[in-house]
Amino acid sequence: MPEMTFQVRWPDGIEQQCYSPSLVVHDHLSVGATYTVAEFVERTGRAMAEAGDRVRAKFGFACTSAAATAEAVARAAARYPGDAVLRVVTMHPELELP
Repeated sequence: MPEMTFQVRWPDGIEQQCYSPSLVVHDHLSVGATYTVAEFVERTGRAMAEAGDRVRAKFGFACTSAAATAEAVARAAARYPGDAVLRVVTMHPELELP
């Protein structure tokens, strides 16, 4: 199962690197896009739930890495107002278009 990392720049300029056990994050976030903190937490939570489901379907057990990423994002987000804006800086590997 392909895995990926993505990096976000929080409203105060702090950057956080995040891990996903699946490329599904590309379905929920875009490089260079801005999101409110609340929207980012919601989108990341959905992406990590989907990534965790993919791991469970393939390997038969829960993915603690996906859950840990969702928790780390929620903890970091708690420092900012929900309507503050952040940016997705990078995603690796990048999405390959046909």
